[in-house]
Amino acid sequence: MNADAPADRPPPPAFEAATGSTDATIAALRRALDEPGLSDSLRATLTDAIDALRRSDDSLYRAAFDAIPDLVTVLDEVGTVIEINREGTRAHRRVREEIVGQPIHVLNPELPREHLAPVWETLNRGESYIIEVTNKRGDGTRFPVEVHSASFEHDGQRRIIAVARDLSSRADTEMRFRELVESIDRGVIVQDHSLRIIYANSAAMLLLSLHSGMSIADELSSGDWLLVDERGHELATDQYPSQIALTTGCVVDSTVLGLYHRERRELIWLAVTAVPQFPPGGDRPHQVFALFSNVTALKRDSALFDRAQALAHIGGWEWDAGRDRLYLTFEAARIIGREAEPEQIDDLLECLLPLDRHRLRNALERTLAGGRGIDMELQGMRADGSGFWVRAIGDASAADPVRQVLTGTLQDITERKHEEEQLRIQARSDPLTGLLNRDAVQAELERRLDIYPHSPLAVLYIDLDRFKVVNDVLGHAAGDRLLASAARRIRLAAGDQALIARFGGDEFLLVCSLDDDPLRGERLADAILEIFGDSFRVDGEEFSITASIGIAQAPLDGRTAQQLIQSADVAMYDSKRRGRNSWQAFTPELAEQQLHRLQLETHLRRAVHNDEFHLVYQPQVDLSDGRVVAIEALIRWRNRSLGEMRPDRFIDHAETTGDIVGIGGWVLHEACRQLRAWRDEGLQIERVAVNVSYRQFLGDDLANNVGAALAEYGLPGSALELEFTERVLIEDAPDTVRTFTRLRELGVSLSIDDFGEGYSALNYLRRLPIHGLKLSQLFVQGVPDNQSDVAVCQAVTGIARSLGLGMVAEGVETERQRVFLRELGVLIGQGFLFAPGLAPDDLRDYCRAQKRL
Repeated sequence: MNADAPADRPPPPAFEAATGSTDATIAALRRALDEPGLSDSLRATLTDAIDALRRSDDSLYRAAFDAIPDLVTVLDEVGTVIEINREGTRAHRRVREEIVGQPIHVLNPELPREHLAPVWETLNRGESYIIEVTNKRGDGTRFPVEVHSASFEHDGQRRIIAVARDLSSRADTEMRFRELVESIDRGVIVQDHSLRIIYANSAAMLLLSLHSGMSIADELSSGDWLLVDERGHELATDQYPSQIALTTGCVVDSTVLGLYHRERRELIWLAVTAVPQFPPGGDRPHQVFALFSNVTALKRDSALFDRAQALAHIGGWEWDAGRDRLYLTFEAARIIGREAEPEQIDDLLECLLPLDRHRLRNALERTLAGGRGIDMELQGMRADGSGFWVRAIGDASAADPVRQVLTGTLQDITERKHEEEQLRIQARSDPLTGLLNRDAVQAELERRLDIYPHSPLAVLYIDLDRFKVVNDVLGHAAGDRLLASAARRIRLAAGDQALIARFGGDEFLLVCSLDDDPLRGERLADAILEIFGDSFRVDGEEFSITASIGIAQAPLDGRTAQQLIQSADVAMYDSKRRGRNSWQAFTPELAEQQLHRLQLETHLRRAVHNDEFHLVYQPQVDLSDGRVVAIEALIRWRNRSLGEMRPDRFIDHAETTGDIVGIGGWVLHEACRQLRAWRDEGLQIERVAVNVSYRQFLGDDLANNVGAALAEYGLPGSALELEFTERVLIEDAPDTVRTFTRLRELGVSLSIDDFGEGYSALNYLRRLPIHGLKLSQLFVQGVPDNQSDVAVCQAVTGIARSLGLGMVAEGVETERQRVFLRELGVLIGQGFLFAPGLAPDDLRDYCRAQKRL
C-alpha cells in the first residue's frame, strides 16, 4: 500500500480493529457535512479534513503491515494474492506488482491443483492451517517455509492471511525428514540428479520384497528388473516419473507403473508420485523425492473389473456436481469414443446428439433436485465419426447426503439398436425388391396426409402387363427375378422424386409431392413407360413387359390413403382396359365405375345366401349322331338391383375377391343335386361337368367338398367331371398335386378347359392324372377356313391322341365346323349348333327328344 495509493482505498482488513478513534472522528465530520446552511468553502474544508484523516490512517496500517518480520500474504477465496508485505517481496526477490493479482502458484509452483480444498476444510473448523512447502524466488531459486494460515471476512468476501517463516537455516531438517519417512507405510526413495538411489526407507524395502541389508540401488540396477507402463511396454529412462520431475521441476502426480523381475517372473504394480527437491538458493532440482505404494492387488481387481465391463459392454461414471468433476471408467470412455478422459459433464454432453444432450442435462438437474434417478437411451457421435447408442442409468450416491455426487453406468446398446433398426427396415421393406412394402407405404402416405392435409401429392398405381406369362412359363423364380429387375427400372426412372413401394404381386406404388411441380405425376408415369420400352431378358428369354399406370391426386381424388390408392387402382384398371402400356388419371367417370364395382362386390358376396344364382346345362354330344353323352353346368346370376349378369361380368371379379370359392362350392352341390334328380326321373345322363377355379385348388378342402357332394346325393365319382384352366397346371404346388391324386382316387374325371389359350407346359399333361382336354372355342370358331386355327386344332388333337386323353370341342356353331372336327378325330362337341345352356326341365326334354330320333 504505497503512499501514492488512491485516497479511497480501504485499509488492510487485518488491522481494522485499531481504527476506532479515527473512524469516530470521520463519522463526526460527515455528520457536520449534513448540517443545512453550510457555505461552499466550509463544506470543501470539511471534505479535505476527512480525506486527510483517511490517508493518515492508511499510512499507519501500511507501516504496521510492513513491520512484520515474516512473509505475509493476503489471498482471496480462490488463491489469488491481493496483498503482500515488504518482507514478502524481499524474501521472494520480486517487486509487489509482480505478485499482487497473481495466483499463489507464482510463489509456490509445487502446490497441487486442489491445494485450497484442505486449507478451507481446516479454516472452516476455526483452526489454523499449517504446512511446510518450498517457495520460489524471482531468480528461480527455492527456499523452504512453514506457513500458518487463518481466515477472515472483508466487505462480505472470505480472505486468507498466510504468515510464512523461512526454514532455510533450520539445522535439524534432515533428521526430522528421516524420522518422518521411516514412520510412514509408503515407500520413499530419494534419487540424485543422475537417478542414483541415495536413500530408501524401510517401507520401500518391504514393498519391493527386498530383505534388510540388501542394497536397493544394486538390486534395481542389476538388470533383473524391468520398468513397464500399464500396457506392459518398457519405459525409456526419460519416461521415468523421477526423470520427468528432475527435468521439468514439477511434481509428477500418482502414476501406475510395473516392476517386472525377469528371473522370478514376478510383476509388482506401484503407484508413484515424484517430487523435485531444490537446494537452498538453487533454481534447478538436485534430487527427487519419490513416494510409492504397492497396488498389485488393486490393479488385479481393477483389471478384472475392466474385463467384466468390457465383456458386458457396461462402464461406470461418477459426477461431482459441486466441483463439476466427471470420472469415467475405461470401458465407459471407450463406449463414447474418447481417448482423453472427460473431466467435466459438458465433455460427456458434447458427445450426444443435440436433442439427447438436452434430455440428459434436464435429467441430471432433476436428479440433483431430488427427483427420480436416470434411466434413458441416448444417441451420440464418437470422435472418429461413428455413431453410438448408450443406456445411461444413474442416481445420487448413497455416500452423498446432499445429492451433489451422481453415480451410474453407461451400457453400449449400439449393436442392439442396429439390430432393431434392421428389424424395423425389414418390417418396412419388401425382401424381394428392397422397396417399401405395402404396410410401410400406406403408413407413410397416411402420415403425409395427416401432417400436410392441403399439400398436393400424387399416387401412381403400377401394374405390370403380361407378367403372368413369365411366371407361368418359366416359374416363380424367374418371375421373382423379373420383379426385381422391374423394381430397379422404376427406381431409376423415379430417382429421388418419389417414394416407391412394392404393393403386392406385380403391383407397385409411387407417392410424390406436387408442391413445386403440378405435373410431376404425369412426367414420372411417362418416364416409367419409357424405361419399360426395352424388353426384359430372363433365363435367356426376352419378354416384352409393359406397365399400366393409374394416377390419383390428393386432395382432389381422396383425402385418405385408402381413398387415394383405390382411386389410382381404378384408373390403372381403366388404363389396362384401354389397351395397356399407358397411364390414366382418375376422373369422376371412373369414380362412378368404381362405385359400380363396389356395388357388384357387395351384391356378389350376398348372392349365394340370397339364392340369386341358378344353373343352366349345355349338352355335350357325339359329333357323329348328336347323342347326349354328358352335360356342362353353367352359372347364371340374376340380381334384383343389377338385373341379369353375364358370367364374364362377375366371374373374374369373384376370383379377384376370393368369392369364387364359395360360389364354386354352391355350383358343385347344385350340379350333383340336379343330376341325382334327373337320374331319379329315369334320365340316364352319364356325367355332369363343373368348372373349378384355380383358387379352389389352392385350398385344402376341394377333394373333401367333392367327396361330400357325391356322398350326399349318392353319386359315383364317374358321374362328375371337373374342368379347370391351365393356370392350375402351372401352379404345380405340392398341395395341387395331392388334390389331383385324391380326386382321381374318388373316380372323378379331370379335364383342362380352354386348352391352348394359355401357355401350357406339356410336361404337366404327362405328369398329372388328367383325363381330357377341351378345345377352346377361340380356335374352333375359325375352322375350317382360318389356317392358323386349323393348325392349332390339329396340334391340340395330336397332343390329346398321343397322350391318350379325351377331347371335347367347345363353341361348335356350324355344320362345317362339326364335319371338320369329326374328320380331325374329335368325337364330342358342344355349342349352339346343338343347344345353348338350358334350364333343367328344358335339358330333360332335349335329352328325351334326342333319344326318340
